[in-house]
Amino acid sequence: MTSFVLPHEVHGDGAHKVFAVHGWFADRSAYTPVLPDLDRTSFSYALVDLRGYGEARDVTGAYTTAEAAVDLVELADRLGWRRFSVIGHSMGGAVAQRLLAVAPERLRRIVGVSPVPASGLPLAGEQAALFAEAAHRAENRRAIIDFTTGGERPAAWLDRMVARSLERSDAKAFRAWLDSWSGDDFSAEVTGSQVPALAVAGALDPALSPEVMRRTWLSWYPRARLAVLSRAGHCAMDETPLELVRVAEDFLRADEAGETPGAERDGRA
Repeated sequence: MTSFVLPHEVHGDGAHKVFAVHGWFADRSAYTPVLPDLDRTSFSYALVDLRGYGEARDVTGAYTTAEAAVDLVELADRLGWRRFSVIGHSMGGAVAQRLLAVAPERLRRIVGVSPVPASGLPLAGEQAALFAEAAHRAENRRAIIDFTTGGERPAAWLDRMVARSLERSDAKAFRAWLDSWSGDDFSAEVTGSQVPALAVAGALDPALSPEVMRRTWLSWYPRARLAVLSRAGHCAMDETPLELVRVAEDFLRADEAGETPGAERDGRA
């Protein structure tokens, strides 16, 4: 019997191996805007589809961040990656932090792009209903994307993001993932991790703001730092792709240089 293998595509042939994990609204195509400008000589990037998304749209599972972390470790084994870094967007940022508990010895660095904290993001009342019903209602997905990008993005872009989200995700899995990333609190398992961790926050994102990152990542991880993208909201890959590539790759390269980030370096781009 063979275990499930996360669908993936590898870009680059560099010695520093990096997984890129998408968020709640998209599959691995979320990283398409940054692909042309990645450093493929220094890094090898493996973009993955989590269960319920993209090429894994019909794959069953628990649809949890814990399961996804195990899936990534199994994929690393298949790729022959003994050590690796992880970039995770939103929900994918929670998956990256799960790896701090599942396989800390294999992690070089983690980068969270508007990452959901390891404590989850509890929802209540109308907000909980808005997110829960987004599994089947396009207008809810649109409202969430619009709000988390500061209400400043073109209508056509919002429509395109919603269309991709509906096409590339399974509604049942989408709903199940919500319970995991919003409700699971595993912060006690990862607090104090010595793995260097970069939180990238968009200044226009009111949900996972720079202040939220200061209360979570910078509080939990001794070797954490914060980068604030002044012109981005929650979707930096689309909103400010060049700025995102620069701050993420600069942080990953620091591993080769032996640099140790301080408790906070609030960089703006």
